[in-house]
Amino acid sequence: MALPARPLRCMALSFASALFAGSAVAADYAVLQRVALGGPGGWDCLSVDPATHRLYITRGDRVLVVDTEAGKVITTIPSMDGAHGVALAPLLRRGFVSNGHAGSVTEFDLDSEKPVREFPVQGKNPDILLMDHMTRHLFVFNGGSHDVSVLDPVTGKTLSTIALPGKPEFAVSNHRGIVFVNIEDTAQLVRIDAAKAKVTATWKLQDCEEPTGLALDVNHHRLFSACGNQQLSVTDARNGKHVASVAIGKGPDGVAFDAERALIFSPNGVDGTLTVVHQDDADHYSVVATVPTQASARTLALDPKTHRIYTVAAEFAPAPAATAAEPHPRRSVIDGTFTLLAIGDKR
Repeated sequence: MALPARPLRCMALSFASALFAGSAVAADYAVLQRVALGGPGGWDCLSVDPATHRLYITRGDRVLVVDTEAGKVITTIPSMDGAHGVALAPLLRRGFVSNGHAGSVTEFDLDSEKPVREFPVQGKNPDILLMDHMTRHLFVFNGGSHDVSVLDPVTGKTLSTIALPGKPEFAVSNHRGIVFVNIEDTAQLVRIDAAKAKVTATWKLQDCEEPTGLALDVNHHRLFSACGNQQLSVTDARNGKHVASVAIGKGPDGVAFDAERALIFSPNGVDGTLTVVHQDDADHYSVVATVPTQASARTLALDPKTHRIYTVAAEFAPAPAATAAEPHPRRSVIDGTFTLLAIGDKR
């Protein structure tokens, strides 16, 4: 029996209203606050604890702990060696930092914000790491050895090692037994059975080169990979099917998904912008805003409670002359220019 016209009109209006609401909110996004943090050295990943309003920023030999409500650094966790990522385990009241140069993980206390111990990682150049809540295991993704070290966060011991088909980048867990990771050099997505510590699928990412940032929509089974060729690649997390490609800016090194607002955020470090993408439905996506940020603002963290996005940027000195030992020297951060940017809607 045919459906009456009115419910169909209501369905269409409902969809249009949802799309308009998402677009309207996104149009109001802007940099609301800039906080000068200063200090020498570069940076890598950011991680936020919504319960405590604390933001963790890795800076090579240390981790800055920022009170996002007060807008200031409350302490610094020292004694890192090539700090890359931060994983939080609130149930254990612990946090974990990967040390790429030292080949280790530093454990710190979430209450005192002080280091507790350091334990070795068998893989080379540990980079991104995450805590899987179902298995309560720590997954450390090693960029140098192209594998994953699965650790017991209580004992610090390595439980198993998972080989990967290339260099891992950002990873996510659905906390229901599955971990996903981008493979940067081969433009692939890998699915891992967290309990068995085993790769169960490897999928080629379409319209994507050098994927870095990865986010997950658990409810709609969608993975969002930020790619170096200015594309956001959307993948069905159940079967690896390519769902959509969305244009983003240049130089992303992260991505975040706000499930409540159905918005995806790509920080574009080369362009100095934040691309805001609305999830119209599980298979359709629209760019609804391009927010000016600052050149080098390439990583980010999202607070799902406040809907604030945090990114950092700095100014750089000219690159030193190339040498035989250092043919591609890096530019150094100009001291005093390292800045935290808080982004949100102006309403």
